[in-house]
Amino acid sequence: MAGAIKKTTGLTGLAVAKNPEHKLRVVYGRIIKALKKIPSDAAYRKYTEEIIQNRLQVVIDSKNYEEIEKKINCGQVEELISQAEQELVLARKLALWKPWEPLVTQAPPNQWTWPPNN
Repeated sequence: MAGAIKKTTGLTGLAVAKNPEHKLRVVYGRIIKALKKIPSDAAYRKYTEEIIQNRLQVVIDSKNYEEIEKKINCGQVEELISQAEQELVLARKLALWKPWEPLVTQAPPNQWTWPPNN
């Protein structure tokens, strides 16, 4: 970390990350690997992969955590790590659930109408 050393995140329950740049690189890499198990034409993979690749490039090109936070503009690095870890869990679950496949049975009529017709 080339910038100032962070003492607190100021967020209850969220400790300062040790070596956040490395942690983000690792988690973003794992997300990209998990996304490879999802068909390339699936919307989730296409858009998530684009976001993660962009964020990974920011991490690679940045000198310190402050620059990463400024460029990504989605919270502190600790929050970015937490978000990435949650995205990794979701990507792995979606690879198992396969929501891009056709329905096994026909959806009930009016399933997507609101308010429901009783």
